[in-house]
Amino acid sequence: QVLLVESGGGLVQPGGSLRLSCAASRTIYSTSVMGWYRQAPGKQRELVASITSGGNTNYEDSVKGRFLISRDNAKNTVYLQMNSLKPEDTAVYSCKFDGVRVTANYYISDIWGQGTQVTVSA
Repeated sequence: QVLLVESGGGLVQPGGSLRLSCAASRTIYSTSVMGWYRQAPGKQRELVASITSGGNTNYEDSVKGRFLISRDNAKNTVYLQMNSLKPEDTAVYSCKFDGVRVTANYYISDIWGQGTQVTVSA
């Protein structure tokens, strides 16, 4: 079994920054895509940012220029640096790994983290 463990959420004032981390609980041979999603109260979950194994990134329009996704394959970890945070960024943020080759004989199509709360408020 592979779990994703998130950290870095919390309460921050508007204009502040937070850095989220999401690490796999065991060594993974490769992961195709790592991403961050968020779900605000009363809204559908949305993709915030994703990064492929080749380093290609994709961002939701409202976070472009403010958020930066990165990954450390050696540590099986994905990060989300969030700057210039706004109240509308308040949500539960969850990471997801797609196309996970754990070992030669162990493949998982996707894994979700448990979610971490980010609250942006004065």
